[in-house]
This record gives sequence, structure tokens and C-alpha cells, in this order.
Amino acid sequence: MSTSEKPYHHGDLRAALIDAAETLLDAGGDISLREAARLAGVSPTAAYRHFADKDALLAALAVRGFREFGAALNEAAARDPAHELVARGRAYIRFALARPGRFRLMFGPLLSRAADHPELHETSRRTFAALESAAGDKDEALRRWGLVHGLAHLLLDGAAGLDEAGDPDALIDRLIPVPTAGA
Repeated sequence: MSTSEKPYHHGDLRAALIDAAETLLDAGGDISLREAARLAGVSPTAAYRHFADKDALLAALAVRGFREFGAALNEAAARDPAHELVARGRAYIRFALARPGRFRLMFGPLLSRAADHPELHETSRRTFAALESAAGDKDEALRRWGLVHGLAHLLLDGAAGLDEAGDPDALIDRLIPVPTAGA
């Protein structure tokens, strides 16, 4: 039986398609509506009922990523409210290392077209607003964002000088230290 002949059984096909795209992304494969539909067990036509094109599917996946990312940053800040900005910076890099495909998608070319995807625009804006609030000022937030974002990419690309053990956590701790009393 071909995929297009299978009966429709999804309670939430939109979410199933995003899950399928996430599987493709995590596997390092190319994401297409057709392939996401195949993984979700429906016809490509069914996918187009929920997403106008590949960018719309990728935007929905990026929105999911920004929500998870924002939650990770907020959890880190809640665990160490005295050093909220440092905690968020460390969590930022650790998220990138744990979900490299998702991180690259979230901050890739699609983000420059976020205005075409209102939910992506709003979710990414909210994430930066939390960083700005923690920094106390937009310029300082941008400065610190540049530091952690650049370090995340250097680590993802294998360009950062890791210690002999190759431990990214040790490098993160060394470059983004928790301030000590009196410092």
C-alpha cells in the first residue's frame, strides 16, 4: 500500500510533520515536506494542508527550537539567579552543542526572514528580550550574545581550542566563569 493510500490516523498532523522534520534535522538529512510526510505516514498533499512550503515547516521547527531554547535559558537562570546572565550564557552554548542542527536552523538564514513567519518572529524576539532584561541594556545584551553565539559556533565547527581531554564544558567554564565574591 503506498503512503497516499494509507488512511488518515493523525490526531495532530501538524505536530507529526514537525516531529518528522525534527527527526530529519537530527539525522543531518535534508528536510522536505515530501520526506516529512513520508515519515509521518501521510501523502505529500496532506502536508501541504498544514504548511504552504518548506520554509513554513522549517519556521515551525525553529519556533519549537526557540521555545525549548528559551526554557533552557530560563531554567539555568532560575538555578542561579545571583549569576543569571552567566548561567544563561553557559546554557546558550550547551543548548547549541546538544542540538546543533536545531541551533543552526534557528539562527540560520530563516531568521533573517522571520518577519515572513510571525510566530517565529515573536518567539525569537521574546528569547532576545529575556537576554536583554538579564543584561539590563540592549547593547550589553548584544555584546554578550555575540560572545556566546560566537563561542557556540566555534565549538560546533571544531575551531575552538579545547583542552587535552576535548571537554567543551571545561572551556565554557574557563571562558564564562561564575563571578566569585569580591570579584
